[in-house]
Amino acid sequence: MLPFIVLLPLLPGSLLAYAAGRGSSARHRHASAVVAGLTTLAALGLALTLAPAVFEGQTLLFHQPWLPSVGLDIGLRLDGLALMFALLITAVGGLIVLYAAYYLGPDDPPGKFFCMLMLFMAAMLGIVLSDNLLLMIVFWELTSVTSFLLVGYWGHRADARAGARMALTVTGGGGLALLAGVILLGQVGGSYELSVLLDRGDLIRDHALYPLILALILVGCFTKSAQVPFHFWLPEAMAAPTPVSAYLHSATMVKAGIFLLARLHPVIGGTEAFQFWVAGAGLVTLAFAAYVAVFKHDLKGLLAYSTISHLGLIVFLLGLDSPLAKVAAIFHILNHATFKASLFMTAGIIDHETGTRDLRRLGGLLQYLPWTATLAMVAAAAMAGVPLANGFLSKEMFFDEALRAGAGWGWVVPLTAVFFGICSVAYSLRFIHDTFFNGPPRDLPQHPHEPPLFMKLPVALLVVVCLVVGVLPAATFGPIVRLATTAVLNGPPPEYKLALWHGFNVPLLMSVAALVGGALMYLGLQRHYRLHLHHPARMTGRLLFTHALEGIFDLARRITLWQENGSLQRYLAVMVTAAIVVGAWPLLNAAAPATAGARELLPANALAIVLWLLLLATGAALVLGHHQRLRAVVLAGVIGLVTAITFEAFSAPDLALTQLSVEVVSTALLLMGLALLPRTTPRESSSLRRGRDALLALAAGAGVSWLAWLVLTRDHDSLAWYFLEQSVPKGGGANAVNVILVDFRGYDTFGEITVLGIAAVGVLAILQGLKVRRPPADAQHAWSFARPSLMLRVAARFILPAALAVSAYLFWRGHNLPGGGFIAGLVTAAAIVLQYMALGQYEAEAQLGGRASRRFTVWIALGLLIAALTGIGAMVLGHPFLTSAHAHPYLPVLGGVGLATAALFDLGVYITVVGATLLLFATLGAASKETR
Repeated sequence: MLPFIVLLPLLPGSLLAYAAGRGSSARHRHASAVVAGLTTLAALGLALTLAPAVFEGQTLLFHQPWLPSVGLDIGLRLDGLALMFALLITAVGGLIVLYAAYYLGPDDPPGKFFCMLMLFMAAMLGIVLSDNLLLMIVFWELTSVTSFLLVGYWGHRADARAGARMALTVTGGGGLALLAGVILLGQVGGSYELSVLLDRGDLIRDHALYPLILALILVGCFTKSAQVPFHFWLPEAMAAPTPVSAYLHSATMVKAGIFLLARLHPVIGGTEAFQFWVAGAGLVTLAFAAYVAVFKHDLKGLLAYSTISHLGLIVFLLGLDSPLAKVAAIFHILNHATFKASLFMTAGIIDHETGTRDLRRLGGLLQYLPWTATLAMVAAAAMAGVPLANGFLSKEMFFDEALRAGAGWGWVVPLTAVFFGICSVAYSLRFIHDTFFNGPPRDLPQHPHEPPLFMKLPVALLVVVCLVVGVLPAATFGPIVRLATTAVLNGPPPEYKLALWHGFNVPLLMSVAALVGGALMYLGLQRHYRLHLHHPARMTGRLLFTHALEGIFDLARRITLWQENGSLQRYLAVMVTAAIVVGAWPLLNAAAPATAGARELLPANALAIVLWLLLLATGAALVLGHHQRLRAVVLAGVIGLVTAITFEAFSAPDLALTQLSVEVVSTALLLMGLALLPRTTPRESSSLRRGRDALLALAAGAGVSWLAWLVLTRDHDSLAWYFLEQSVPKGGGANAVNVILVDFRGYDTFGEITVLGIAAVGVLAILQGLKVRRPPADAQHAWSFARPSLMLRVAARFILPAALAVSAYLFWRGHNLPGGGFIAGLVTAAAIVLQYMALGQYEAEAQLGGRASRRFTVWIALGLLIAALTGIGAMVLGHPFLTSAHAHPYLPVLGGVGLATAALFDLGVYITVVGATLLLFATLGAASKETR
């Protein structure tokens, strides 16, 4: 049941929401919202169903092998911390879906919005439920991508596009640092599973790589949670629709870094370095962002900086070496989610009803939106830390921990905490006073009125939670706070009490000072400083980021212009020189000179000497005659033929067949490509450059030959014996080469056919824009613009069925004898190419219905789909991706028959190879008809 919490919004939820919202009417918007809402409620229901077991002290685990060789498995974990975040993500997500159903306008595609929202929700759930850190990284990056799409939802707006790019750049860069840190953490800890790492904290903290691991992970967490100096992307993301802002800033996205700090605290926390950097960054962030928020004129901008400030508060608490600080951090995570989501949705209501979020134009809205104003006042009171609201309780706990931390850091921490409280009250007062009071509104784009009931309902529910938790904290959030704190500390939490009244003490005095000081600060700024006329400083994080990015691009442009002067010879010369230096460096700096080994050499027979001399002669002729393109293709084919003979001589018939097939097909492809070019290449090289190229070629050739000689004259342990011994018992086939391709190294083969398909489609995309002249009156002309041979046309009719029969034979015997899907695909493609040559481009395309390119593209997609489904089928049955099953049943008449699921994968290879090859031929053939 645990995986379905993530899978429900990931697959059916996102797809169904998109399908239901393919329209701009209110009916489509509500249908898409209903699908997204039901999906969210289903995920919430599953989490609640599993909650009793977690409250009983169990940690629910799910493990499915995926790529065990690299430590990447599908491992999920539900403990107290994961449960708290899962409930937070789904509960707030459900309210956001309801709010968005009434927020989106008639021009906003609802299917696109709710589909991306579901994908984002699934990514966040994947982060908090992952037990495998590498799997968590996958979901981490998915949040960056989906948040990029959500922030840039209004793609017609330049600020939305810029904000989305900035968010992706900063969080994506932090994700790369986090990936490096996680890899090092897994290597040091001996596992990527949290179930293992949580008990190996001492081992990791004592390792020499701990400072580097800590730095990399903190960069990932700080960029995601917008800590100084990576904070600037968050305000720029305010260009997103308000439901996105409310969701990202309250329960998701920015809380991902917070979650990871809490999750990994037993592993990397508890050191002086951790406390200094984490608590220090949090302290700077909470004070800086709180001060800046006071001066923001945009409602969402003010809330964005207040979010950064409160995130800094949580980071500060997580960084302290105090168990009670973890209790306060967990409690404030919940409180912040409730009041911040409600305030963002309130800002969206104001923007929706007035057409602006500018505090300098708003004012006096209490008479137009009395219910909205009341809800906003309560939520803002919670944000300011006013008694009877939940924010007051966690802020008092924060003040108490700041006093304790002051014992080591002096009065800097308590004073900074009070300053944070003063600014929090000031910007909360400004949010309420400048919006709902402060005189009549000024030049509003539209006349305001109360929004629909169901648009206010999510805000009202969250405000009720703020009040109920503020009065009865132990009975509401108490159990989940204790459960989550136990997971963070990896042990029982200390004794504490969540209550409204703790008596007269210093934290209470700090709260009073913050309330009074915040009110005085706002009144003073409003009356004497004229806050509405204040403009923030020009040197902002956004400008620094923009200038730095432009500087990087300018530097890259200069380096590119210096390196890329348009000379292919120069590029090759640089690459070959680099290869020579890298290859020769270890040999020249070795303590002992590199000499040949003592392995017994095989005698060179007459055929080997002849082939060697043929290669030398062909290579020399190719160097001297490369200006004649047709001659160069023929000579290259001779080299390929000699290579095939060499494979056969060393008992590698599969490789020989593959080499021959590739030579036939590639030669035809080269000839068709050369039909678009002049017959000869111009002589551009000077004598000096030709001499340089000759020296580089001789040095590179001699170096490769010497390395090959050093390797081949030494004895070594070969992996070949393992594959030869295991191909029958583990792969179900006697042909070790084919078994390696479709079973042992099936994942590599899948990647190779994917690249082949991408290359073919890429050629189509490049060449399909060429202008093609109309077919001539004599449509029988071949692609070479010459009348095809009558003998070739007649022979092609017999060759095609025979070649198809041979390819089928090669395919079916490939698992036990030389053959396989790749060779069979090349044979089939060569036979069909012969039809092209015999019929001519126009007639061949006419027989294919005139849509050859589209047909072959579908073949590529079908082949890749079959190969992928074969691998997924193994995962469904509980085995790693592309694990093959095989059997040898006895059938009547046929007798014993070897069957293997690898044949299905090979079929996908076959179809992809045929489709990609023929797509290349069709594209080049069509391009060769261009008027020249």
